[in-house]
Amino acid sequence: MKVTDRETIPFNRTHISPNELDYLAEAVCRRSTCGDGPFTRQASELLEKITQAGRALLTTSCTHALEMSAILLALQAGDEVIMPSFTFMSMANAYALRGVVPVFVDCRPDTLNMDERLIEAAITDRTRAVVVMHYAGVACEMEAIGELCERYGLALVEDNAHGLGGAYRGRPLGSFGSMATQSFHATKNVQCGEGGALLLNDADLVARAEIIREKGTDRSRFFRRQVDKYRWVDIGSSYLPSDVLAAQLTAQLESFGTIQARRHAVWRRYHDELADWGAVNGVAQPTVPDGCAHPAHLYYLLLPDLVNRQELIAHLSKRDVQAVFHYQPLHSAPAGVRYGRVAPEGCPVTEEVADRLVRLPLFADLTEADVDHVINAVQTYEVN
Repeated sequence: MKVTDRETIPFNRTHISPNELDYLAEAVCRRSTCGDGPFTRQASELLEKITQAGRALLTTSCTHALEMSAILLALQAGDEVIMPSFTFMSMANAYALRGVVPVFVDCRPDTLNMDERLIEAAITDRTRAVVVMHYAGVACEMEAIGELCERYGLALVEDNAHGLGGAYRGRPLGSFGSMATQSFHATKNVQCGEGGALLLNDADLVARAEIIREKGTDRSRFFRRQVDKYRWVDIGSSYLPSDVLAAQLTAQLESFGTIQARRHAVWRRYHDELADWGAVNGVAQPTVPDGCAHPAHLYYLLLPDLVNRQELIAHLSKRDVQAVFHYQPLHSAPAGVRYGRVAPEGCPVTEEVADRLVRLPLFADLTEADVDHVINAVQTYEVN
C-alpha cells in the first residue's frame, strides 16, 4: 500500500535543454538528416573540448563505440582483454563478438572500480588490452593502470560512459587511453535518447576509425574531396548516428555546465544529509578519493545485505520514490561463463556489492521538494 498520494519520483527523467527543440526542428527542416552533418560536427567539437580528446567520432551507442575499439585493436580470436566484472555487458560483448576472451577482474570495495592491484595476476601471454570503466564517474587509478599497461605493452581503453566531466588528478576522463567510449543514453548526464562516441587519443587510429564507422568505406575522405569516389576498403558497420540525434546532443552539450551544477547540488545533499542515517544503519555512501573529480552521474547506497537492499527499494516505492539496483556480475552470468574467464583471485567483492547496492533518483530537473522527499523517505527506513 502506498504511503502518499503524490506522483512517483522516477529514477531518471531526461532534461530538455533551451535550444533542443529548435535544433531538432532545424535538423529536420534541412531535409538532410543523415550523419556527419553540421550538428554532428558541432557536437563532436564540444565533446573534444570537454574531454580534451584528440578526436571525437559520434556513434549510435556506447556499445558500438566499444565494438569499434575491438576492431581497431586488431584483436584475434583467442586473444584476451582484461576488464571488470562489475560493469555493463556491452563491454564484454564488444570483444566476445570478435572471438576475444574477456578476463574478469574484481572491483575495489571503496570506489567499485576494477581493482588495479589484481590486474597483473590476470595477465597472460595472450593478453592484449586492459579496458577500465569509471564507475559513477569516479576515476580508476589511472596512473598505476597506465604504468602497468606500458610495462606489458598492453593497449588501454576507457569505458567513460559514466565519466563525462570527471577528472583524475586534473586530467579529464576519456583522455588517458588510446581510445575511450562515451554514452549518450537517456540515463546519462548528457543524452540524445540513444547515442555514443569514440574518443581517439592516438592520431594513428583516426583514419581507420572513420572507415570502420562508415561501413568499411572511405566515404568520409570522399566528402572531404580527398578521393574521387568511395569504396569498400575494410571491415566496418553502420556506426554513424543521424544528424537529428546530433542536434539534440549539441543542445545538451551546450547546457553541460547548467546540467552539471544541478546534478552536483542533488548529489551533495544526498551525501551530506544521509551521512548520519548511514552511520547509524551501517549503510556505506560513495567514496571519492583525493585527486578524483566526479561528474555526479549517480548516487548509490550500499546496504548491509541483499535482504535490506530489497526492503529499502520496496520501502521507497511505497513512498513514491523509484530506486533501483545496478550491475550483476558478468563473470558468473551465463554468457560470462561461456565466453570469458575469471582472474585468479575471483570476484568476491563484485558478488557482494552487486547484492547490496541501490541507486537513488538523480537528474537535473529534480526539485528541492523532490530531494527533500527522497531524503526523508530514506531516513524513515531502519536496517534490520
